Amino acid sequence: MICLIWNTTIITLIYTNSHLHKPMYFFLRNLSLVDICYSSVTVPKLLDIFLRGDTSISFSHCFVQFFFFTALACTEIFLLTVMAYDRYVAICQSLHYPLLMKQNACILFVLVSWVSGCSNSLFLTIIASKISFCNSKVIDQLYCDIKPMLKISCGNTVTIEVTVYLETFFVGFCPFLCIILSYFKIISNVLRMKSKGKRYKTFSTCTSHLTIIIIFYGTLFFVYTIPSTANFKTTNFKTIDQIFSSLFLAVIPSLNPLVYSLRNKDIKIAFKRYFCNLSNVDCFLKGENSKNKIEE
Repeated sequence: MICLIWNTTIITLIYTNSHLHKPMYFFLRNLSLVDICYSSVTVPKLLDIFLRGDTSISFSHCFVQFFFFTALACTEIFLLTVMAYDRYVAICQSLHYPLLMKQNACILFVLVSWVSGCSNSLFLTIIASKISFCNSKVIDQLYCDIKPMLKISCGNTVTIEVTVYLETFFVGFCPFLCIILSYFKIISNVLRMKSKGKRYKTFSTCTSHLTIIIIFYGTLFFVYTIPSTANFKTTNFKTIDQIFSSLFLAVIPSLNPLVYSLRNKDIKIAFKRYFCNLSNVDCFLKGENSKNKIEE
């Protein structure tokens, strides 16, 4: 519920507030949409398990869940990479920003992110469908994923595991390297600024995105870089793995809009304006009005 409420609020604020019709917030709006869909793919089934105790899932439903979960996770990776590029252009190539980040270019970036995520997920789903299941029918995970499927498969799965790790490298690690390179150039550019106030103000526009990157990739690498042949019988390891999986499923999609709300001045101003309009109270930003008068 927190995830749905926060992300829906962010989408509504950005859509209704003309001051937030900028590339950065356009990408944030799409990220919130991905987070809503992302948690909605897996969490309802988990709630059903908790409420009714029915842990069974059909073969087709499992693969449908796997396809959409993977597609949305990959789309989020690409969107976060695009958002890093947006910050790089805004800070390091500010004069070219209106040209490079036009509305058509932003829409194209988002479409490529969605198409790439769905295409990659379709490829992985086809690979997973070729796994032979004969050792067990129990998936020792909170959702249908290729790693627990490989764990209960029979026969030689080396080729499939190598393919999965190559996918993880190209779809997960390469975008991460692009993000790191973008922030390396951003930090280099910020450090060359003479004014401390300007350095702080410029880098503060990146802190929300950087915080989300650290949380998202921290859990992603833990969940997907440990081999499926690891000793899952160890209770402590199994518990830690499921904790990180639950973070990946529900906590991160709930944290993303919260981080942007608390760390972003424009979002906080939009929140105040929105709730003041709802309550019909003239309470919006006396400080901002006085600041505008001083600037005039």
